[in-house]
Amino acid sequence: MQPVDFTTLTAACGELRNFLLPARLEQVIQRDRHTICLALRTLKKRHWLTISWHPQAACICIGDPPPRTPDTFTFSDQLRHQIGGFALVGIEALAPWERAIDLQFAQRPGDPILWHLYVEIMGKRSNVILANQENQIVTTAHQVNEKQSSVRPVLTGQPYERPPALTDPAPSLTEQKSRWQERVALIPGNLGQQLLKNYRGLSTHLVKSMIEAAGLNSDRATESLTDGEWDRLFQRWQEWLHILAQLSQGDLSGIEPRFTETGYNLIPWKNAETDATIFPDYPNTKSVQEILNRYYSDRLNQQIFQQLHHQLGQKVKNLLTKLRIKAQGFRDRLQQSDDAEAYREKGDLLMAYLHEWQPGMDSITLTDFTTGEPVKIALEPDKNAVQNAQKLYKKHQKLKRSRIAVEPLLAEVQGEIDYLEQVELAIAQIDRYQNHQDLSALEEIRDELMQQGYLPDPDRRSQNQTPVTDFHRYLSPSGFEILIGRNNRQNDRLSFRLAGDYDLWFHTQEIAGSHTLLRLNPGTVADDADLQYAADLTAYYSRGRQSEQVPVVYTKPKYVYKPKGAKPGMVVYKHERIIWGRPQEGSKRKDPSFSP
Repeated sequence: MQPVDFTTLTAACGELRNFLLPARLEQVIQRDRHTICLALRTLKKRHWLTISWHPQAACICIGDPPPRTPDTFTFSDQLRHQIGGFALVGIEALAPWERAIDLQFAQRPGDPILWHLYVEIMGKRSNVILANQENQIVTTAHQVNEKQSSVRPVLTGQPYERPPALTDPAPSLTEQKSRWQERVALIPGNLGQQLLKNYRGLSTHLVKSMIEAAGLNSDRATESLTDGEWDRLFQRWQEWLHILAQLSQGDLSGIEPRFTETGYNLIPWKNAETDATIFPDYPNTKSVQEILNRYYSDRLNQQIFQQLHHQLGQKVKNLLTKLRIKAQGFRDRLQQSDDAEAYREKGDLLMAYLHEWQPGMDSITLTDFTTGEPVKIALEPDKNAVQNAQKLYKKHQKLKRSRIAVEPLLAEVQGEIDYLEQVELAIAQIDRYQNHQDLSALEEIRDELMQQGYLPDPDRRSQNQTPVTDFHRYLSPSGFEILIGRNNRQNDRLSFRLAGDYDLWFHTQEIAGSHTLLRLNPGTVADDADLQYAADLTAYYSRGRQSEQVPVVYTKPKYVYKPKGAKPGMVVYKHERIIWGRPQEGSKRKDPSFSP
């Protein structure tokens, strides 16, 4: 993940000064253990300032409003208590070339500074610290005791100390090329690494793009560069310092924020040989705030998505394994109970031929009443014929009772298997992160499993459900809207809340899959192409995705019912018609609402 470097932080703070100063702090919400959101009201509008001290994605930018979930963190509670209602009047750098800033709060603009919210963006040592007018630490996002750091403990009640000063030389516009080249090439080695080692304020991404703009490779050995190549690289170095000087004065005209294949870039680097931008295929964005918010939100969501996807997939897989073993045990018992009549018949046969029994016999062969075939009956030598017959009758009764007891248990277990297979399919279909809707759909599945008791709910999250995400949306050849559920919660909402009298409801026949709704206006009729289109998509979003053809049923929504006590997404239907869906054709359809 690309970290926020000094250049990016300088540009971001320049924009924040334009957007936020001055602003009243109206609300503080801690979204998770690494992120707080400050609601700041300016004369024009309300902004949500997102501050993250995540070890890999520490940043500060104007972001999206936080979700409406309970905030139980102590840090945000302290911030609300101490600086709530105060005015943000300053955003200042703590020291030259440091990735640490001071958000200054006063009672109102023009009044003395009463509070300092220090934001330190330093990788795994990132932190957010609140200090009072005397610069004493009142609260901190992450306390650092003497055992964790003897150089710089960060504890409440102690004076705030700045991060240890960097020892590397600072880049300067006044430095001569000969001195700069001598410093970089003094110890032979990798060009990119030598720049990073010899100067502060640089990052791997910045150095790599700077070297690329000079028409060079960052892996190139310093001793192999020609004088012309050194000149080109020094020219790019000076361009960067000029842009940085402009940013420090609040002039943002020298940057062009844009996403790249591996991250983002702010400086409009041009190739030294062709004078063309080195990122030609990536469009500009509106601001540094937008690029930081989108990039780090997406990267963190992707990490959370992968962890949650693995957790839910493994949990459902383990549950299904146990339930299938349990169901097989019940089937084995039912198979044994199929022999109940055979035991009764043997008991009747033995009672009819009591005169043929002899003491000490361990088996007896008798002629069947109906077939006339010989039947061998195992006996217990220490019991007489009547006692052996009674034992056979008891076995018959036991097996009959077993069937009566096992059949509903098997049906219950099979219902759980059907439900969890539906959940397993929903998880499998959300196989990669494309946008926040994918993560929200997984979180809905997690909440559903908590509600059904398959996952623990220590924070009672199921009582405050994740906001409902949108369906998959398509358009049929005739322009009718097609909605497809992404999980069981959406399936129920689609089938029983959204479906209208004129719509058509689709589902794969006896195969786990999503519910599909073909929306029709009053007086309109779907033609064969529309029905086939919906059937293809229904087949694609089902367990039969790898088949060539899948039977799909469709009917009016009024003929779709949820049995009493049924789990989410489980329905029965009637008056259905069958059409063969083609999953491979469905895979070619584009979902306009979820394009990456």
